[in-house]
Amino acid sequence: MPYELRHSGNRWQLRLWPHNALAPRGFATVIALSATVLALPLLAVLGNAVLWGILPFAVLALWALWYAIRRNWRDRSVFEEMALSRHELHLRRIDPRGPVQEWRADPHWVALRLSASGGPVEQYLTLTGGGREVELGAFLTPGERVKLHDELADLLIRLKSYA
Repeated sequence: MPYELRHSGNRWQLRLWPHNALAPRGFATVIALSATVLALPLLAVLGNAVLWGILPFAVLALWALWYAIRRNWRDRSVFEEMALSRHELHLRRIDPRGPVQEWRADPHWVALRLSASGGPVEQYLTLTGGGREVELGAFLTPGERVKLHDELADLLIRLKSYA
């Protein structure tokens, strides 16, 4: 699951992050295998002037793959953190391309909503309170948003019952 819900004392911490299927070791393997595959046709023209015509395109293809994977990692380094207690809910979204977005509300007045359709994503998960509605876990799969909704709904009910 690309989220973690931890409890310490009377506070809860939720951290969400997107899937990252390619680990650094996998990245090195993909680049090495691609370089090998791109080098095979070059062996046939080794020592020939044709090599210099094909080589820039092979290097460009390898660089484009490298760049695309690194860019994807950078774009997927977004994450969300939520701190919950009986007195405050504080949500932070850290996006590598933009400013940190923060939202605070009283958990007693927070409404958690899961819309099966009609949102920008399937199983659209939102929190409403403090005069705003914010999206939660847009980068999660629909099934993960449903599971997160169930866990957060139970947690919010518990927090509201303590007040």
